[in-house]
Amino acid sequence: MTAVTEQIGRWVAEFSRQEPAGPWIQRLRESAFQRFAEIGFPTTHDEEWRFTNVAAIARTTFRAGSPDKLLCTPGGVEELDPSDAEAHLGHDAAFDRNAFVALNTAFLNHQVSATVLRIPRGMVLEEPIEITYEVAEDVACDPQESAMLAVHPRTLILVGANAQCTIVETYKGTGTYFTNAVTEIVVGDGAVVDHYKIQQEDSRAYHIATMQVQIGRSANFSSHSISLGGALVRNDVNAVLSEGTEATLNGLYIANGTQHIDNHTVIDHAKPHGTSHELYKGILDDQAHAVFNGRIIVRKDAQKTDSKQTNKNLVLSDEAVIDTKPELQILADDVRCTHGATIGQLDAESLFYMQSRGIGKSDARNLLTYAFAQDVVDRVKVQSLRDSLERILFEKFHEHAH
Repeated sequence: MTAVTEQIGRWVAEFSRQEPAGPWIQRLRESAFQRFAEIGFPTTHDEEWRFTNVAAIARTTFRAGSPDKLLCTPGGVEELDPSDAEAHLGHDAAFDRNAFVALNTAFLNHQVSATVLRIPRGMVLEEPIEITYEVAEDVACDPQESAMLAVHPRTLILVGANAQCTIVETYKGTGTYFTNAVTEIVVGDGAVVDHYKIQQEDSRAYHIATMQVQIGRSANFSSHSISLGGALVRNDVNAVLSEGTEATLNGLYIANGTQHIDNHTVIDHAKPHGTSHELYKGILDDQAHAVFNGRIIVRKDAQKTDSKQTNKNLVLSDEAVIDTKPELQILADDVRCTHGATIGQLDAESLFYMQSRGIGKSDARNLLTYAFAQDVVDRVKVQSLRDSLERILFEKFHEHAH
C-alpha cells in the first residue's frame, strides 16, 4: 500500500461517518473528498511546501470533531444557513490545488463548525464581529479515543457594497489536536473591511489555515494575522483586487522552542489602479523555524498598480531559522512595485546603551524585542484587542527570558 493510499484510507471512514447534508452541500463534500483523495497531502517536493513538512499530519489517524464556537455579532448582521450560500461557499477558496482546503470542504458541517454571515449593503457596524473557535482539552485528549481530534472551521463573510465592518477571528485550544480552517471573505464595491486573525493554539497543536478574499471595486480591505501558538502552523492568505482597490496585509509571528510557522501570501492585482501594502514581522528564538513567502501578481491589464511588500525578521538565537522569499510576477508595464526582506539580530549598541543605564541584559533584550513587534501591534485599530495583544506579548517575552 502506498503512503498516499494509506493517508487517504485513514480519512475515508471519518468522511463516511458524517451525517448527510442537503443535496448541493453533499455534492460539494463528495467532490472535495474525491479531489483530496487524488492529490493527497503536499510533500516538501512541492514548491509551495518546500520548507514545511506536514508528514506528522499525514501519518496521524484523526477523528473528525467540532470546535466550540463563540459568535458575537452586532445588530443588523445576518447569520445565514450554509445551504443558502451556494454562490460562494466552496467557490472562492478553491480546493482543486490545496489538499487542506479540500479536506475542510469535505467535512463542511453546517450545524457546528460553519459560520456564514452577511452584512447588508451600506451598513456601518460600530462594534466588531467576533468569531472564536476553541478546542477544549477534554475533547482534544479524550482517553476513550485513540485517534487525535481534527476540527474543520469554515467561515464565509459576505460584505455588501459600501458597508463597513471589523472582523476578529480567534483560534485557541488546549491539548494535542489539528485545526484545519478556511475563511472566505467577499468584499462588496466601496466597502471597508478591517480583519484580524489571532492564532493562539496550544503549543502541541497543528494549525493549517487558508483565507481567500475577493475585493470589489474601490473597496478597502486590511488584514492583520497574529501567530503566537501551535507546534506546526501554516497560514495561506490570498487576496484578489479589483479596480481602484486598496489592500493591506500585515502579520506578526512569534516562534520559540521547536515551533514552525509558515506564512504564504498572494496579492493578485487583477485590475488597474490597485494599491497594496504588506508588512510581515517575525521574532524567532531557540530552535524555531519560520517561513515567509509573499507573492505579488500584477496582471497584464492592471496598469497603475502600486504595491509594496516588506518582511522583517528578528532572530534571537543561533539555532533559529527563517526562510524568506518575496516574489514579484509583473505582466503590466506601468507599475510601481517594491519588496524587501531583512533578517537581523538585536542591535548590540542599543543593548549596551540600555545596560549602561542600569537595565539588566534580560530586560533590555525584552524591551528591544517588544519594540520590534510593537510596529505591527500599533496598527490594530480595535482597542480591546490591541490591549490584550500588548499584554500577551509582554508576558511572552518576560516568561521566555526567565
